[in-house]
Amino acid sequence: MAEEISKTMEEVKVVDSPDDDFVDPWNVQSKSDAGIDYAKLIKRFGSSKIDQELIDRFESITGKKVHHFLRRGIFFSHRDFHTILTQVESKKPFYLYTGRGPSSSSMHVGHLIPFIFCKWLQEVFDVPLVIQLTDDEKTLWKDIKLEDARKMAYENAKDIIAIGFDVKKTFIFSDLEYIGERPEFYRNMIRIQKCVTFNQVKGIFGFGDSDVIGKIAFPAVQATPCLSTSFPDIFKDKKIPCLIPCAIDQDPYFRMTRDVAPRLGFKKPALLHSIFFPALQGAKTKMSASDPNSTIYLTDTAKQLKNKVNKHAFSGGQTTVEEHRKLGGNCDVDIAYQYLTFFLEDDEKLEEIRKNYTSGEILTGEIKKMLIDTITPIVQEHQERRAKITDEELKMFMTPRKLNFDC
Repeated sequence: MAEEISKTMEEVKVVDSPDDDFVDPWNVQSKSDAGIDYAKLIKRFGSSKIDQELIDRFESITGKKVHHFLRRGIFFSHRDFHTILTQVESKKPFYLYTGRGPSSSSMHVGHLIPFIFCKWLQEVFDVPLVIQLTDDEKTLWKDIKLEDARKMAYENAKDIIAIGFDVKKTFIFSDLEYIGERPEFYRNMIRIQKCVTFNQVKGIFGFGDSDVIGKIAFPAVQATPCLSTSFPDIFKDKKIPCLIPCAIDQDPYFRMTRDVAPRLGFKKPALLHSIFFPALQGAKTKMSASDPNSTIYLTDTAKQLKNKVNKHAFSGGQTTVEEHRKLGGNCDVDIAYQYLTFFLEDDEKLEEIRKNYTSGEILTGEIKKMLIDTITPIVQEHQERRAKITDEELKMFMTPRKLNFDC
């Protein structure tokens, strides 16, 4: 059995050539202004494209139109999502799991994407959601003290709550706290760790001999919420399958988990993968907490947001008005347009903008203004909701408890 697992895990290792995009859970690099080639990434990772047939089945089962994130390919890839739809058809339960690694006290607009989608899925399917705050991970990979990471986790939790989750169906937990409170979680961690060798995690994650041992052990921590018995307050001892919406750079953790779960008597977790949210300076550029102009933070004022978009958003337009009117803009690299695909819900309006910008009828300054007008109220409304979150409400979301869920 050990040899079989080793072979499987070696098969899912991602090998990049110098000419390829590079994607792992901590680094995303592309040599193209258009960003990552997701078709190639699907092939390398061995996942499946979310196609029209799957979308049609989703709409048929739920009776609802899919979210614009699915319609537009923002969530573009999956692993076994059809099994979750079968669960729904059979009126059997499942739960949602996603996470956030708190590396700063303020989240940016790109961090909203998986949570916006999870909120929608939670409402459509009427299921519980567990949200892992990997404050332990950040102390291992970054120069952050445990105490500071824990504080950041609480600040990020407020941003997550402000998205509008149902407290009766949502549990948010900090690794630095919850793992010590619930022995069931720790026991499942050990079970997972016992199934994976050092050579296997080196092959999957690229760990080196100089990496601290905490990094080598951490993948089991992120895998453990996939096992429902890790949350006895919610699921008791029931083995319930889970669905994980996440950016595709997190997939290596769950490829490992999908190999281990059946050995422990659980179903493989299903996944929905999103594309990466680009930096203001373009899809080739990585967003960085050290560069506040690389993205729009949820704490930015309307003036800061406007200045960032106008001064730093990479343009797909031409160098002069005359050339732009003649040649038009390139929506594939234009950041204002790319951001609109995430946050402008009106499909017809977005298509009109694409046509007019591509033809040269709309100038770069005009499409940037459209983005500013679209995203400013989203950020301001988020700030208003966040300001109203009390310590008591935060405590309710982060206290282990029975959720409104019949398993």
